[in-house]
Amino acid sequence: MENVATLPSAPAQEVDIHDKRKADHIRINLEEDVAFKKLTNGLEAYHFAHQALPELDLATIDTTIEVLGKRLRTPLLISSMTGGTAKAREINRTLAAGAQATGMAMGLGSMRAGIEDSTLETTYQVRDVAPDILLFANLGAVQLNYGYGLTQCRQAVDMIEADALILHLNPLQEAVQPEGDGNFAGLLNKIEAICRQLPVPVIAKEVGWGFSREAARQLADAGVAAIDVAGAGGTSWSQVEMYRAPTARHARIAGAFIDWGIPTADSIRYCREAAPDLPVFASGGIRDGIEAAKCIALGASLVGLAGEFLRAADRDGVAGVVELSDTITQELRVAMFCAAAGDLHALARTPLHKTF
Repeated sequence: MENVATLPSAPAQEVDIHDKRKADHIRINLEEDVAFKKLTNGLEAYHFAHQALPELDLATIDTTIEVLGKRLRTPLLISSMTGGTAKAREINRTLAAGAQATGMAMGLGSMRAGIEDSTLETTYQVRDVAPDILLFANLGAVQLNYGYGLTQCRQAVDMIEADALILHLNPLQEAVQPEGDGNFAGLLNKIEAICRQLPVPVIAKEVGWGFSREAARQLADAGVAAIDVAGAGGTSWSQVEMYRAPTARHARIAGAFIDWGIPTADSIRYCREAAPDLPVFASGGIRDGIEAAKCIALGASLVGLAGEFLRAADRDGVAGVVELSDTITQELRVAMFCAAAGDLHALARTPLHKTF
């Protein structure tokens, strides 16, 4: 793949647009209803068989797991959200401190703004408050069709001392953004080249509409190290873009897709079937530790939440992030106890019953 050694500095107007978009995304997620209208994450259809005689001591239930070479105390992931503004810096550092305190993983928001304006790099940098966490850098995969290559991917990883790089795929969001980048043609070969050349693992991530079996198989064949399904049922980014729309026409087009996508539960199954040897991360509308347990039983290794952690950080700071993580982890432990699963490996082998 032809790589661009350096990119020219982004024009001031383009940087301003990025800043405004990032600020809009934070504000809209905190203030507006951006949930799917009818489509759910699909997890309500699955249930554990309650075990009245689990033959376990609740105190010994083990929620630790090793992912991409790092040991975590809980299988929770603070999903990628933000960066590029002063408010985003405050949020990222709060989230990272909470992740460090509780042993979670964390992903940063799209780092394109920091690549194109070095003064924004600090809005992503959290290693000083979270030296031990599993940390993911993040770039839009579509940028590989707009001048980005191995150099920019390395830059994102180095900027935050990341353990892996997320390449996120968001065709619907790009399609309904007035300023979106809609050329996804020939992208798979470029993703494969990055997977071969980057010295850290590459994770493919959707942003809220899920992966089909076909897409998961293509990405696995391209060499990604993990897939984050980010299925439908949580935040609808087409709704977020609807609230940003500059005209009624743009708003109508974005709003039409409120219930588009593959529910999280279905996407986990599709990815597990298509790529049985790859770690699958579950995200998209996860609300509590019981749903986290269901995701792991369906085949996930990590379970990601975004909006819940964003609101906790904004409302109560690091203490709020820690409280939410501890609460969800304890819900997970109780679910494991009542399903007679002493650790996450046992939980992954525990059957779920589909009721409808």
